[in-house]
Amino acid sequence: MADQDMFSGKTTPTPQAQPSLHAVPHESGIRADGEAAESIIAEKRIGERIKHLRLKKSMGLVELGRHTGLSASFLSQLETGRVVPTLRNLARIAMVFSKDLNYFFEPEPQTLFRIHRGKDRVRLPQSGVPDPSYFFESLGYLVPDRQLDPYFAEFLPGKPPRSHQHFGSEFLYVLSGKLTIRHGAATNEVSAGDAVYFDASTTHSYECAGPEAATALIVTLQQAVAVPGKGPTANQQQNSNAKTPIRNLPTPLPTARPGVATKAG
Repeated sequence: MADQDMFSGKTTPTPQAQPSLHAVPHESGIRADGEAAESIIAEKRIGERIKHLRLKKSMGLVELGRHTGLSASFLSQLETGRVVPTLRNLARIAMVFSKDLNYFFEPEPQTLFRIHRGKDRVRLPQSGVPDPSYFFESLGYLVPDRQLDPYFAEFLPGKPPRSHQHFGSEFLYVLSGKLTIRHGAATNEVSAGDAVYFDASTTHSYECAGPEAATALIVTLQQAVAVPGKGPTANQQQNSNAKTPIRNLPTPLPTARPGVATKAG
């Protein structure tokens, strides 16, 4: 009985001497029996990797089965580690997701984890005004392609507020002191321990409401705010079309790195 090489298209005889063996690539490059292969498959968490690829493409088991010629039940068992795939099956799956076989056996990438030391942060003034009403420090400047921007902000007493708006959502947690927050036509006073979550595309401002400086943790998320049953707000849609959206607390420039820029007093 002949078999066809899926990469070269050549027809070669199917080996009959070792029906229970199939090659599994790993560090030593040797051949492994079924038990060893199962151990390697489990160690590399191949089933989880296949499921991750499938869900990333919003693909069901039946659809993946149509592309690979494998049954949905077999794929389900494969993802849960109840069966050991052959290289031929893995190759079929890899081709669907434009991956090569090495993807399933390479070490998994490290998850994102960054520590921002307090002594390394850079204190920056409110931008665009000669007399800033607050200073802020980015708490996420070391994270590339971040989806949210966290800040520590200090609001100075006796300074007039400056209204602004930007795309996305904003979360504010008051650490100390009191703040007056204006959001659209509404005005609210918050104090230590209070938290606020709001649509940042609506004009808003902050003002220290006490004799001493107020501090807060602020997180901005550059994602449209969905109104139940209506999708993004009108302001969000309008701002998303703007060529230059107005940002609230700008992220420090790449040159503002620990050891390069100094803290303000």
